[in-house]
Amino acid sequence: MNFLTDPLDRRSTLRHADVMVYGCVGGKHACVDLIGVSPFVGLGVRPFTVGHAALKVASRKVAKHEKTCSDNQHAFYTICF
Repeated sequence: MNFLTDPLDRRSTLRHADVMVYGCVGGKHACVDLIGVSPFVGLGVRPFTVGHAALKVASRKVAKHEKTCSDNQHAFYTICF
């Protein structure tokens, strides 16, 4: 996936998609990122909220990868478990 290479660094700053689904969405390829998250990550002193850790991690992944995939005619999805 050459579009993940930063032209200034001449090396990849992002890792490959966990799963590539070819021709998935309207002929576009889909990059799927699989994320395993412990529900107890980052509890600290805040009260426990179901799904908070998974939502936080998935949101960060989307913010990091979605624009790059979109700019290169790919869809981007995350699957959190």
